[in-house]
Formats: sequence, structure tokens, C-alpha cells
Amino acid sequence: MQSQHARQCSRRTFLGGLTLAGTAGLLGVHPRPVTAEPSPETTTLRLARTTSICQAPQYIVKDLLEAEGFTDVQFVGAAAAADKTLVSGDAHMGMLFLGPFLRHLDAGAPLVILSGGHVGCLELFVHEPIRSVRDLKGRSVAVVALGDARHIFLAMLMALYGLDPRTDVTIVAHPEAMQLFEAQQVEAYIASPPTAQELRAKHIGRVVVNTSVDRPWSQYFCCVVAGHQAFVQQHPVATKRALRAILKGANICALEPERAAQALVNTGLTHRYDYALQAMKDVPYGRWREYDPEDTVRFYALRLHEVGMLKSTPQKLIAQGTDWRFLNELKKELKE
Repeated sequence: MQSQHARQCSRRTFLGGLTLAGTAGLLGVHPRPVTAEPSPETTTLRLARTTSICQAPQYIVKDLLEAEGFTDVQFVGAAAAADKTLVSGDAHMGMLFLGPFLRHLDAGAPLVILSGGHVGCLELFVHEPIRSVRDLKGRSVAVVALGDARHIFLAMLMALYGLDPRTDVTIVAHPEAMQLFEAQQVEAYIASPPTAQELRAKHIGRVVVNTSVDRPWSQYFCCVVAGHQAFVQQHPVATKRALRAILKGANICALEPERAAQALVNTGLTHRYDYALQAMKDVPYGRWREYDPEDTVRFYALRLHEVGMLKSTPQKLIAQGTDWRFLNELKKELKE
């Protein structure tokens, strides 16, 4: 009955139900700190457009962003190159997979990681007879593009099991990577929502790694919230207000997955409510308060260093490319 109601929920009803006052009790949101703060230095917020619906927290909070003082919220850039949109400054902020951010920071990009986003959105699907990560040796793995989130995660995953992604597998980069896997033209594929939910629903392949439940990945964030350095430095109030709305969005995904899924459909990010709902239930969104994002940066940086994708030490990347002040303040304000 609840799912049926969620399908029928209109966009206006959804957004109307997520006003700052209306969600105070459910999400631990108290409007008093917001009203006591100065107005944002800018009322325009440009967020990096992404391909995966696991970044739902930044897409379903239009009403909350308006309550924070943003009158012009835009999603900008090519979805397949969201990290580059943020590096260039075309986007002010965005929630994305951590791996590409670290590589950009290693190259000196003006990025600032602000907060953890959510845990576990990537899954390794394989065809028989593969049964483990080590069985990937000598096999073919499809990714959408070299250097994208899936490719970087594959490299870290293989390194953890003593494999070299540069020599031990054949990486096939293709925009239709999922279709190649579905047609069994490749033997493995890294999937993110809603593709992972679609593959499982169609019983295509089998999952050998699910980062939402399998250690060590389930102990760290996969996606984080980052900002362009100039925006964060010049607009600290706006940065904090935007981050607050996004973290509330993560709470909504965790506590009201039906509403979040319907919002994703209403905004045109996906056409399948059932896959979106399953994704909202699969991805652990409520852990931004519990996990330490600095631990995640350190863990990912070490793995990427092992496979030659980073030159900088974890401590250098943490020192030059993270700022936890806003997150620490919001953890105190957004009490459960």
C-alpha cells in the first residue's frame, strides 16, 4: 500500500512534504541554526550532473535548497564527466565517487572534499565460471570509460586481492558496457544503481562483490561531497547551507526510500520506480554521521597508490584537499 501511494505521489506533493519545518521531527532537522546564520553569499548553486541515481541526495532536495536561500539551482555538465565539471569550476559542488577526486587532487586540481556521502553503490557482476575476484585473472571486464569510477574501483579491488589491473585482465572501455556484459561479450562488469538493480532483476550474471555489505568496502564511503576550492573559500555560508541540504537528502533516502525513488522518477533521472526504490533500499545512506570520511580518503589513497594511480601520500591529499569544518558543525546541529 505504501509503495502504491509513493507511485501516485506528485512532484508537488513530494516537494511540499519536504519543507524544512515539515521534516524537522523525522530527520532531526531544526530550523533555528539556519535562520541564525547569514544568508548565503550567492543564491545560485551549480551541482555536477551525474549518471548514477545513487547520488539521489543532491537531486531530491530542491525544496530544502530553497529553504537554505538558493533560488537558482542548476545541474550542469556532461553526466559522464561530472568530476571534470567540478574540477573546471563549472559546478560548485557535487556528490561523486571518491576515486576520480583523489586522482584530480594528485594532479593539483582545486577540489575540496567536504563530507562523506553514502556507502556501497558499486557491485561486481560476473558470468560463470568466475566465482571470486581472483578468478578475474585472464578475463575481460567492461567499464564505460578508462579513468571513470568503475575503472578506478576495479583497479583498487584487484589490488586488494594481489592482481594487477594493468596486466592481469583485459579492460574493455565502451559506452554500452552493460549491454556487452548482458550479451556475454565480456565476462565481468562493475555496475552502479540502477543498472545493478536491473541486472539482478533480470537474473543476468551473479554478484561476487557488493560494496554495501562486503568488507572492507562496506566500512568506508564510496561517494563523497566535494566542492570547487574557489567556491568553498569565497562562499563558506553557501557551502555549509548546500551541504546541510544534501545531508538531509541522505537522511530522506534512508528513512523514506519510497518518496526518494518517486522523486527520482519525477525529475527524469530514471524511468523505473521499482529499480529506483530497490536502489534506495540497497545503498546505506544513513551513515554520513557515523563513518569518518578521512579514514575513507586514507584507505582509497593507499589502494590507488598500490596500483600506480596516485603519487601523493594519503596525508598530503588530506592536507591539501579536505575540509571537515562544515561537516563537524552540521553533525552537531543535525542531531538525531
